[in-house]
Amino acid sequence: MGSPRTPYPSDVTDEERAFVAPSLTPMDGAAPSRRRGLRGVFNALRWLVRTGSRWRYLPHAFPPRAAVSQQTQRWLAAECFGAMADDLRALPREAAGRGPRPTAVVSDGRTLQSTPESGHRAGFDGHKKRRGPKPRAAVDTLGHLLAARVTPTNAQERARVAALAEEVQQVTGNAVEVAFVDQGDTGPDAAEVADAHGIDLVVVGPPAAKRGFVLLPKRWVVERSFAWAARFRRLAKDDERLPETVVGLHFVAFACLTLHRAMLALGPSP
Repeated sequence: MGSPRTPYPSDVTDEERAFVAPSLTPMDGAAPSRRRGLRGVFNALRWLVRTGSRWRYLPHAFPPRAAVSQQTQRWLAAECFGAMADDLRALPREAAGRGPRPTAVVSDGRTLQSTPESGHRAGFDGHKKRRGPKPRAAVDTLGHLLAARVTPTNAQERARVAALAEEVQQVTGNAVEVAFVDQGDTGPDAAEVADAHGIDLVVVGPPAAKRGFVLLPKRWVVERSFAWAARFRRLAKDDERLPETVVGLHFVAFACLTLHRAMLALGPSP
């Protein structure tokens, strides 16, 4: 038997594993035993999302890339990481003196650099002069990801607002009452769709006399969340063939971030 490998910084700790294990084992009781441990597969996925490496460059210290890729697709299809982030979000919220379910969200989007995998979803962003898909996210007022959608940059505002509003209310149990959005969601159609889901849209735009960079109230929260996501190199550009994979990997990144914050909220082990 070979000596144990040197742990990577992205490896899950024993304390973290106790929290994530229930979310990573959605399986039928009659399923056969696994040949690969889920902890090693999860470590490999965290490493890939953090470093932005290609699947074929996965180090040999991890399980085979075919096993990691197959299990990752199972997890993404079952929305395991969205459920994980939802379960973990209550801990840092309570540590900050907030209720477990948010009543306000902040929504915005960012344009990813397109690649050959982007295909038809690589619309043109006339404001940023950039071509690529646009992940749109809704976060709570602490920056935790609640819902995400990937659409072409030139998609209609009514459709994207409807999709995010429905998902936000589903995740929070219809607790959200107000959403702070950018000027791209201005208009009676967007407001009507949001109101149908019990959400009041509040548009936060720059002042009329804007000169240079201006920190916008509320909106800076979601911009900070995008900055956190940008530290995960797999999310730096659109390298995935399916939009569902792009959304799923965003939840992987935020599940890792929320897990770290949950550990800080609990404090050191006795």
